[in-house]
Amino acid sequence: MILKLYMHPLSSYCHKALIAFYENEIPFEERRVDDPAAGAEFKAMWPVGHFPVLHDEVRGQIVPESSIIIEYLAQHYPGRVKLLPEDPDLARQVRLRDRFFDNYLHASVQKLAFDRRRPEDKRDAYGVDEARTMFRTALDMVEAEMGGKEWVVGETFTMADCAAAPPLFYGSMMMEPFRDTHPNAAAYLDRLVARPSYARALQAAKPYMDALSE
Repeated sequence: MILKLYMHPLSSYCHKALIAFYENEIPFEERRVDDPAAGAEFKAMWPVGHFPVLHDEVRGQIVPESSIIIEYLAQHYPGRVKLLPEDPDLARQVRLRDRFFDNYLHASVQKLAFDRRRPEDKRDAYGVDEARTMFRTALDMVEAEMGGKEWVVGETFTMADCAAAPPLFYGSMMMEPFRDTHPNAAAYLDRLVARPSYARALQAAKPYMDALSE
């Protein structure tokens, strides 16, 4: 297989990259970082240990970070769904929203998830409260922006929507349900979850979802 993706099915940032693969039906080999052999390969090529990481064997490229993976696929393995618009102004708006979702929603959800995995005497209650506040602030902005819109930038599904799906999904589970308080954001999440590409990623994650309640 030309493309190897080092990932875990439960990882929200992996979901973001998987959506891009599935949108354009790009074949790849799934390399699970919890498998000892794949995990050793992964740590050797990317010692910081954050995933997903893409290995393009033909082009000899190691590509970390979900946003960079999506842009790499768009450049070298393009398909019918253009996740990054050709128009430079729209592309800038997509990148802005991508950073917004990662920095303010995604990072907040991950703060809570990682804190739950710490020993009880090492948990960061103050930091978790800050993350919850940031999530609500960003969610308020999503609510205001998504009134009357299907997708977050322009009229088509883009990388920004790939970035929005995982933190909204996991945030609705781990932070707080927001269907009653943020109907536009909830309707947007419904569209994202119904998208076949994200539905496929969530189906693969389903066996591991119990870990979120531990």
